[in-house]
Amino acid sequence: SVIIFIGVIATLVIVGALVYVGLREDRGVDPLQERLSQFGDRELPESLEDIELSLSFRDRIVVPLMERLAALTVKFTPQKQLEATRHALELAGQTTDPTQFFLQRIIFTIVFGIVGMLLGFVVLKEQTTTAILYTVGGLVLGNYFPMLSLKSKISKRQQNIIKALPDALDLLTICVEAGLGFDAAMGKVYEKWDNELALAFGRVLREIQLGKARRDALKDMALRMDVPDINSFTAAIIQSEQLGVSMSKILRVQSDQMRTKRRQRAQEKAQQAPVKMMIP
Repeated sequence: SVIIFIGVIATLVIVGALVYVGLREDRGVDPLQERLSQFGDRELPESLEDIELSLSFRDRIVVPLMERLAALTVKFTPQKQLEATRHALELAGQTTDPTQFFLQRIIFTIVFGIVGMLLGFVVLKEQTTTAILYTVGGLVLGNYFPMLSLKSKISKRQQNIIKALPDALDLLTICVEAGLGFDAAMGKVYEKWDNELALAFGRVLREIQLGKARRDALKDMALRMDVPDINSFTAAIIQSEQLGVSMSKILRVQSDQMRTKRRQRAQEKAQQAPVKMMIP
C-alpha cells in the first residue's frame, strides 16, 4: 500500500509540473510564427519539419499536451458552468479561456493537496486521520483559491470603474456640448485615459465600427462590468437615443448624479472608519 501511495503522489507531482510549465509562459503567441521571425536574413530551412524540430521542448511537447488536457476538461465540465466562468473572467477583465482557468484550478488543487499531505504525514507527523484532514483541507483550499482570487480581481475592477465614471462623464459632457457626437466623445475618453472604463469605451467603439448597433454594444459593456452605475448610465443613453432627448442634458444629469453618489460613498466610509478602528 505504501508503494501504491508513493506512485500516486509521484504521478500527481509529474502532472502538476507539466501543467504548470505549460501555462507558466503562455503568452498567446504562435510559437511557429515566433520562430520563423527569428530567422530574419538567415537561409530558409529546407522543410517544415526542420522548423518544428528547432522548437523548444515546451512548444513541441508540453503545450500540445496542455491543449489536450484543456479539451478533456471541457468534456467533463457542464456548459452552464463554462458560461458562468467565462462571464466571471469578463467581469475581471481577463481574456483567459475558461478551460485554462479550470486547468489552473486542477493545478492548485493538486499542489495544495500535496502540500497538505506532506505537512500532515511528514512535517507534523500527525496520526493518519489528522493527516488525511490536512490533505483534504489542502485539496479544498487549492480548488477554491483561484475562485477567491478571481472574485478579488472582479471587485477591484468594479471599484476602479466606479471611481473613474464621474470624471469620464464630465469629459463626455464637455465634448458633446462642444459639438462632438457621442461616439467621438467616447473616443476622447479612450485616448485621454488608460483605465478599465476607457478600455471598455474603446471596445464599444470597435464593436460599433464592426457593425454592431450602439444600443447593443452599450448593453454588452454593461453586462461585462455588472456595475449599477454603469447600468444606469447605459440605460439613460439608450433611452435618450430612442426618445430623441438631448444627449448633453442626459450626460449633464448623469454626471451630477454620479458625483453625488461618489460623495455619499465617501461619507459612508468616513462614518464606518471609527467602528472599524475599534477592533485593533
